[in-house]
Amino acid sequence: MATEKRSAAAGSGGKPKAGKKRRTSMNVTSGVAHVLATFNNTIVSITDVQGNVVAWSSAGQVGFSGSRKSTAFAAQLAAEAAARKVMEAGMKEVRVT
Repeated sequence: MATEKRSAAAGSGGKPKAGKKRRTSMNVTSGVAHVLATFNNTIVSITDVQGNVVAWSSAGQVGFSGSRKSTAFAAQLAAEAAARKVMEAGMKEVRVT
């Protein structure tokens, strides 16, 4: 009888385990691309129509560092990287703001 109490108590309650978030697959066909260009970096975020971010990329994430992050070429590669990510999610058309 004592073993039954221990096994029941061990399996219930307690702190939830911390782990990685599970990625959910999104079936989004259209979205909006937001470009944030600063003096130091360029960040491209692609969202769905409601504003939920589907994918993002930046010049630093693509591999540029220092003053080269703020160039137009770095912004172009960041936009292409973000576009590749959303194409895998099924997005077909994008508006740019």
